[in-house]
Amino acid sequence: MAQDTPKDLVVERPQGLYCPPGDFYIDPWQPVERAVITHAHADHARRGHGHYLASAEGEGVLRARMGADIDLQALPWGQVVEHHGVRISLHPAGHVLGSAQIRLEHQGQVWVVSGDYWASGHVDEANPTCTPFEPVRCHCFITESTFGLPIYRWQPQAALFAGINAWWAENAAAGRASVLMGYAFGKAQRLLAGVDASIGPIVVHGAVEPLNAAYRAAGVALPPTHHVTALPKEALRRALVVAPPSVAGSPWLRRFGEASDAFASGWMALRGARRRRGVDRGFVLSDHADWPGLQRCIAATGAQRVIVTHGYEAVMVRWLLEQGYEAGAFRTEYGDEAIETEAAGQQEGLSAEE
Repeated sequence: MAQDTPKDLVVERPQGLYCPPGDFYIDPWQPVERAVITHAHADHARRGHGHYLASAEGEGVLRARMGADIDLQALPWGQVVEHHGVRISLHPAGHVLGSAQIRLEHQGQVWVVSGDYWASGHVDEANPTCTPFEPVRCHCFITESTFGLPIYRWQPQAALFAGINAWWAENAAAGRASVLMGYAFGKAQRLLAGVDASIGPIVVHGAVEPLNAAYRAAGVALPPTHHVTALPKEALRRALVVAPPSVAGSPWLRRFGEASDAFASGWMALRGARRRRGVDRGFVLSDHADWPGLQRCIAATGAQRVIVTHGYEAVMVRWLLEQGYEAGAFRTEYGDEAIETEAAGQQEGLSAEE
């Protein structure tokens, strides 16, 4: 556990991570008056807050998930607002569209809350569907650690998508659909941006399309996508079907007849994960930093104090201490896959006829 000091800019509270001098919360999991939101995934952005502050890049997806009428202040990258003497600015995290790191400055101290972020050991790569991670210098860095174990090392994205495209092309040649499951927000768009759309038509589930629209409105290039009812059966047999994990075993999938299914997740790096999912293929694709990416991003901040939130906290804290950092951990409610799956399921329920 991280130990609070009187000058700490972020501390733990029952409602979430709290900034005492600014009197606001960052990604709170209980309703509060003022919330600064790193990104629109369901474990970080929840309904019921009085006022939201988030990145301008992520405004569309946040409103799509929280409601168009939320009281939202959208802040461009790097622009500073001051609240009760705390200077707040948002900086790209590279995780999903609009994902932000929160920079806080007060009385000479600078803290950065990472939210979720993407980086890997391949220093020349970035998530193509959002603004890349930007290191921000600080005294204290609050970092995620979703994949904070040495076994997690992402392969180059070109090699990963070559494998996905080969699987799809093989299925299309055999006259069977390719059902590729990934979370509706972030992962689905990452998949769409990386595949070779010349192989065949692309169908997306009803839970995915509203988020595609928000990405396109933000200027992210995605290939043409279709509703399942817009294509003849022959075309469906060659299609790539991008859908949330909640469709597994559902009647919706029967529309495609014979199909091969796959799941895209960083967890596919674990032996047995594909077997537990019960899918034909597992593709290791994550929107979070891998082990070398975490190390590289932490070092780039120049922070001497690092607080770990969710993931493999104990392993990361031990490694940080061994490297000479002052390190601790916060207990949070982030990183629960069931929350995001539930959010996708709620959208799916609204589109059940699709």
